[in-house]
Amino acid sequence: MPQAEGTASPLLLVVDDEPELRSLLAEYFGRHGFRVRTAEDAAVARLAVAEQAPALAILDINMPGENGLSLARWLREAHPHIGLVMLTTASESVDRIVGLELGADDYLPKPFELRELLARIRSVLRRTEAAAGPAPAAAAASTAPLVPSHATGPRRVSFGACQLDLDERRLLAPDNTDIEISAAEFDLLALFARNPNRPLNRDQIMEQAHNRGWDVFDRSIDLRVMRLRRKIERNPDKPELIKTVRNVGYVFVPTAASAA
Repeated sequence: MPQAEGTASPLLLVVDDEPELRSLLAEYFGRHGFRVRTAEDAAVARLAVAEQAPALAILDINMPGENGLSLARWLREAHPHIGLVMLTTASESVDRIVGLELGADDYLPKPFELRELLARIRSVLRRTEAAAGPAPAAAAASTAPLVPSHATGPRRVSFGACQLDLDERRLLAPDNTDIEISAAEFDLLALFARNPNRPLNRDQIMEQAHNRGWDVFDRSIDLRVMRLRRKIERNPDKPELIKTVRNVGYVFVPTAASAA
């Protein structure tokens, strides 16, 4: 990933109990312009994060001692802006679902292609890096129909009683305090904001919000929608804002307050 002159390359933290895999990933990501630290378990990973927080952590779920899910929960709570990519095995579908519910940005089952993992990491980093600064001009134009036309002030979209701040990439509660969301969750809300009352299928959501394809066994979109409903809906079991369209996908239906 090209870096501006004088800008340090992103730091990745690889947490896996397999020394050969740690060495392979460190060498591979190093050749592609990243700085890399490795940790053989969660305890070492916590120390590494305390010394210097990485831009993104790659976590193996199945590790001795504290597992990757527990570490992911701690990272999401203590360092919400760190990107999280989970490594799973084909038989760990339940753990993969739990990881996404905890706020992981992406996952990849073992064995995997190094190039695919690299692509996933770059995609997550684009989202997390964008969360640290203003939204790009192209995104500003695409969200214009739902954004107040005032010349000054933040561009915000109402999701019920909550507000999505498109410039600062924040979700705000009615009392104007932050509601913690991951970069992937923000991108999903921003996509809905650009397409009010328009049903979106899972292919469209994955391509436009997450820069990758969807397959029939991929539940990541459903899990992120479920997490977002818990944060913005009055009753997540009877959603009014992000509704399910049977055999299609989801649709954002602005309420009267949202459209105001």
